[in-house]
Amino acid sequence: MKPFLKWAGGKRWLLSSGYFADASFSGRYIEPFLGGGAIFFGTLPQKAVLSDINSRLIELYVVIRDQYQELEVLLEKHAVSHSKEYYYTLRQETPRSAVGRAAQFLYLNRTCWNGLYRVNLKGKFNVPIGTKDTVIFDDDDFGGWSAALQGAEILSRDFEEALDDAQEGDFVFVDPPYTVRHNVNGFAKYNEHIFSWEDQLRLRRALERAVAQGASFVMTNADHASIRRLYKGFGQHSKLRRHSVIAADAAYRSRCTELLVAASPDVS
Repeated sequence: MKPFLKWAGGKRWLLSSGYFADASFSGRYIEPFLGGGAIFFGTLPQKAVLSDINSRLIELYVVIRDQYQELEVLLEKHAVSHSKEYYYTLRQETPRSAVGRAAQFLYLNRTCWNGLYRVNLKGKFNVPIGTKDTVIFDDDDFGGWSAALQGAEILSRDFEEALDDAQEGDFVFVDPPYTVRHNVNGFAKYNEHIFSWEDQLRLRRALERAVAQGASFVMTNADHASIRRLYKGFGQHSKLRRHSVIAADAAYRSRCTELLVAASPDVS
């Protein structure tokens, strides 16, 4: 099942790599950096705890789970009205209802530049309009997405709280924010406001605690010397190759690598 969001750094490509081909979850599936939820929708676990620090993102997931029909009605209205002027007008508004905010979020996500989510210092979404005009897709399946989310607890919280909730038998997929072009820029463009080095250190400690509590995890992270050193001696490491597609200049959309770290209570 495809995700309903475009999301920068999304991991839908990872599903075809085979790492989740035989995925089965005896406990809960936990994802503390939910984003577009590609791995969740690609594996469809029966029990899940999905979370993200982005409260607007989480609100959208809750609305799709609980009120998807109302969301569809509003999204269709946005689709009919879509234009450059409409995009920038709606971007400045603050709908009063959860369904209204969710429809606004999804409309902006589908029509902004490359599915980026970025806010200004006042917390306002400020990504410019993109080149795609499609708001409603032929293969949209809001009923299916809602059904898939019925067994999910959906929370807005810090990743450390989510990982400290992991228990024996749980499986955690971890995909923290990091720069796509890390192989070239040496982490120089790493966004300290989104995910700092201290957050990386907190993540490493939290994953150790999760494994000690009996959980297993798979993490994708930047394939950078600092990250490799941080996880030295912890888990099994693999290098993943993929195409970078987010750069504005096609010349920078090239092959890059990411680090995958996996660990379980028996083999950590």
